[in-house]
Amino acid sequence: MAAAAAGRARRGARLSAAALLALPALALLALPAGRGGGGGGDEGQPASLPPPPPPPPPPPFPLPPGLREELRQRRRDLRRLAAAGGGEAAAGGLGCGDLSLATGVSVLGWGFTKVVARAALAGGGAVALKSVHGAGREVRQCVLRYGAPAGCRRLAAYKLLKEVTLLQRLRHPGIVQLHGQCYDNSGDPEIRVTAMLELGSPLEMIQLLQTPWEERFKICLSLVKLLFYLAHSPLGSIVLLDFQPRQFVMVDGNLKVTDMDDASTEELSCKEDKDCTLDFPTKSFPLKCSAVGKCEGINEKKNLFNAYRYFFTYLLPHSAPPALRPFLGDILNATGDLRYGINETLKAFEKVLHLYKSGLYLQKRPLLLKDYISLKGFRTVEGEDYKCWPSYSHLGCLLSVHSAEEAAAICNSQSQCQSFIVTQRRTWTGRPLASFQSSLTDLIPDANAVVYIKRSTSSGERL
Repeated sequence: MAAAAAGRARRGARLSAAALLALPALALLALPAGRGGGGGGDEGQPASLPPPPPPPPPPPFPLPPGLREELRQRRRDLRRLAAAGGGEAAAGGLGCGDLSLATGVSVLGWGFTKVVARAALAGGGAVALKSVHGAGREVRQCVLRYGAPAGCRRLAAYKLLKEVTLLQRLRHPGIVQLHGQCYDNSGDPEIRVTAMLELGSPLEMIQLLQTPWEERFKICLSLVKLLFYLAHSPLGSIVLLDFQPRQFVMVDGNLKVTDMDDASTEELSCKEDKDCTLDFPTKSFPLKCSAVGKCEGINEKKNLFNAYRYFFTYLLPHSAPPALRPFLGDILNATGDLRYGINETLKAFEKVLHLYKSGLYLQKRPLLLKDYISLKGFRTVEGEDYKCWPSYSHLGCLLSVHSAEEAAAICNSQSQCQSFIVTQRRTWTGRPLASFQSSLTDLIPDANAVVYIKRSTSSGERL
C-alpha cells in the first residue's frame, strides 16, 4: 500500500469516523478555494508557499501559564528557523484551492502528533496530506496537563509548521518533496495547517533484507549522501532526533526521509568535555567541547551511529560480493565505533561503488568463460526455472553481473546452472542482469543475444 510517512505511523490502520472528525486540519478540505495563507487566487492556480505566519490574535480565553510558555518557545523556534541564513524557501506549489478540489481522501496512518492521508489531485496525481492528529498522544497528554484542547492542538500545529519550514529550506533527493500547504489562522485559537507532500510507500526492512545486495547498498549509499547533506546544510548541522526506519519512505525506488518535525539545528551546549557524552542504549561516546561552547560534531555523529545501527548492520554485509566484504567490514567497524565522520564514510562508500561498477573487485580470479560455448543470435524464452537468492525475479535466477566472465563464475558455483544469457536489462549501477537456466529448451532467435552453455553439458542434440 502506497503511503506517505508520518512519524511513528501505524501502517494500514484506519481511523474511526469520530476520530477523523476530530482532526481539524482535514476539515480544510471543505474550505472554499483560496482561503488561508497557502491558497491561490483562482482555482487550480499554484499558490506561493507562505512564510511562517505571524503570531495570531490571542484566544478569547486565557491559557494556562505553562502552555503559554510552550507556545512562546515553539513560536521562537519557528521564527529562528525561518530567519536562519542560507537555503532560500522554495517558491510556488499547491495551496488551499488545490486542497479543496482533492478527492478520494483516505487515512493511511497516524503517529503521536500527526495523521497522514492520501488524496487525488484534480489535475492528476496524488499527494500525501499531513495534518495535526487532534486525538493523538501529544495532544491528549497536553490536554491532561493543561486542560486546554484548542491550545494543545495549536501547540502540535507549530510542530507541523516547523516541519513545513524545514522542507521549504532543505532540498535534497533524500528528503521528501513539499508540494504545498494550506494554512488557516482566521482568528481561531487553533492553527489549521495541512502539508501536501510527495507520496511514498513505507520502508519495510524485512522486505529489503530479501532484495539483492546491490539494491540494499543503494539504500545505504542514499542514506549516507543524505546525512552528508544534513551535516553541511544551509541551516547548519541538522540532527534527526527520532531516527528510525519508520521515518523514511521509498519513492520510485529511492530512500527519502519524510518526518522532519523532530529535526534540530541546535548542537548541544557545553562548558567542558564531560558535558559532551553521546549516549546510546549499548554504547557511549565521549566528544569534545569546542571553544564556542558546543559539543563538536554531535549532530553528525548521532545521525551516523543511528544509520549504522538501524541500516548498515542489517543491509550491508549479507550476500555481498566476497571480494567487497573486507571493505564493508571496515565501514561497519569505523561507523560502529564512530572513528569515521560522515565525510570519511561517504568516501568509503564511493570507493566500494567504484570497485563494484568497474569490476576491479574481480581481479585475480580464474577465467572460466573458456569452459562455455557461446551460441550467438539466440536467447532463451523467459519462464520459470530454478531459483537462487537474492534474485531480481521470483520466477528464476536473475542476478547482476559485471560481465559474462563473472556470470560464468556464478554459473559454475550453482549445480543447477547449465547455461546463462547476459540480458539487455540494467541495474541502477549500469550493470547488466544475467539470467541463469538449468536447461536449453526453447531457444529463440535474437540477433543481439548470446547464450553461454557449459561445455560439459552441451551435445549435438542440444545444439
